[in-house]
Amino acid sequence: MTQHILRAGKISLGVLLLILGVIGLLLPVIPQIPFLIGGLTLLSSENRHCKALLDYVEKRVGWRRSNPQEPARTETDDVRR
Repeated sequence: MTQHILRAGKISLGVLLLILGVIGLLLPVIPQIPFLIGGLTLLSSENRHCKALLDYVEKRVGWRRSNPQEPARTETDDVRR
């Protein structure tokens, strides 16, 4: 029962963030990119279309989700190699 409530909350929050992102596209006052990425990130585990769109955004923008298995690279790591 608790998993259903958490899943519904996750989907609701993701849809709300996507709506705010679309409103941000129309109004220059609201930043749209953080809302769109946040909404897609929440919904990507529930919907394959959102996951595909998030993967496209990652490739297009150069943004990358953090992966806990691999440590974050810094500029000093690039210089040493």
